[in-house]
Amino acid sequence: MNINEKMLLEIEQDILDKNQKIADANSLYFKEKNIFCLNLMSSPGSGKTTLLEETIRRLKGKIAISVIEGDQQTTNDADRIAALNIPVYQVNTGEGCHLEAEMIREAISNLSPAKDSILFIENVGNLVCPAAYNLGEAVKVVIISTTEGDDKPLKYPYMFQVADICVINKIDLAPYLSTDINTLKNNVLRVNPRLQIFELSAFKGTGMEEWCNYLIT
Repeated sequence: MNINEKMLLEIEQDILDKNQKIADANSLYFKEKNIFCLNLMSSPGSGKTTLLEETIRRLKGKIAISVIEGDQQTTNDADRIAALNIPVYQVNTGEGCHLEAEMIREAISNLSPAKDSILFIENVGNLVCPAAYNLGEAVKVVIISTTEGDDKPLKYPYMFQVADICVINKIDLAPYLSTDINTLKNNVLRVNPRLQIFELSAFKGTGMEEWCNYLIT
């Protein structure tokens, strides 16, 4: 290892260590307020926001919900959530490809999520970078759609290795694609055998009941 590589490694370790300390503080905040925090991660276009919208429609009135939206630019997704009369806070990362714990700390100080509630964090669309940064969440959720093919867990294993839940979305489109859902599931479990898997179509509503029951039980 040369000097430059050693310096880069040390800087990266320092950044991750600082992030983890803030993530631990965020986690303590969530536990003290009994907030169930989920970090939703995926590539762009997997249907994260549509999943959030349908989840909110089904759970609204049953439990308090708030959302932190992460994107490089625009408030497009936050505007969709706000239209459902749900508290939402936008984080724009600029050139950044992921959310960090400090961004979440600032977001919750502005959002003030209710006690005994659910907080969804919609991370920046990326199957690589978000996996390395803990935010203080209770559960990491990786979302993959059938339109992405069935080999993504093998090509981007770290995201699936750190996740607790895998949502396979857009199952209604599978008959029109070359993607085989059983192959996709097997690849997911090959990378991480402990992953809990939900198969659903957020657009059609198929499988949403099981997902929503998980969130409130």
